[in-house]
Amino acid sequence: MKIADIKKNAFAMPLTSPSALQIDYSFGNREYLIIAYETDLDALQAVVPEPLKVTSNIVKFEFMKMPDAHGFGSFTEAGQVIEVEFDGKPGTYSHMMFLDDLAPIAAGREIWGFPKKYASPKLEIDVDTLLGTLHYNSVTVAVGTMGFKYQPLDIAKMHKNLTEIPNYLIKIIPHANGKEASLCQLVRYFLKDVTVHGAWTGPAALQLFEHALAPVAKLPVRKVISGTHLIADLTLGFGEVVYDYLKD
Repeated sequence: MKIADIKKNAFAMPLTSPSALQIDYSFGNREYLIIAYETDLDALQAVVPEPLKVTSNIVKFEFMKMPDAHGFGSFTEAGQVIEVEFDGKPGTYSHMMFLDDLAPIAAGREIWGFPKKYASPKLEIDVDTLLGTLHYNSVTVAVGTMGFKYQPLDIAKMHKNLTEIPNYLIKIIPHANGKEASLCQLVRYFLKDVTVHGAWTGPAALQLFEHALAPVAKLPVRKVISGTHLIADLTLGFGEVVYDYLKD
């Protein structure tokens, strides 16, 4: 392969069959169970990177089922999202994410910098309960429950929350010398082309368990605030670098 061909075609790893594709990453009937809870403010401040600022002690634990994901197929995901502020404007920061599909793990990390690791999350209906679980290997690390479709939520408000609030990530690519980062950036992205099919709330509960390699319990549950069940179509917008840690 000629150098010119490499420059023209190189986008992601591996070179001849990349996991990350140059397509619109659209999702059909993406289903969420989002449990908002209070945690310790000092624990949040220890993990949220500057120049982001923690704005509350609330964390959202999300279980997501994606049965129709362009480029990825069907997979499930779980993780923690933290309320933050950047340049005086509200946003969210993705702290940890766990998936059961290698392609979105690779693409998410390489393109945007999503903090994705391989694990076994599930989102399902258990009789009258919406049930989210997360296993890391054979160990249970999270269990979330909510009463199934107790009360409808305002769809217009859910649409606004999904489209207008920016999301932040740290994208890190290590140097080949194994001793430093060759890329370390704060990335901002938005969701777009959002259609909300339904949104509900109900009584909710969340349990987090200690694990050395999936330390979601480092942001302990002090009080559950709310549960949200949401189904939507959307496209994951590409990101922009808003802070370069190696230059600024």
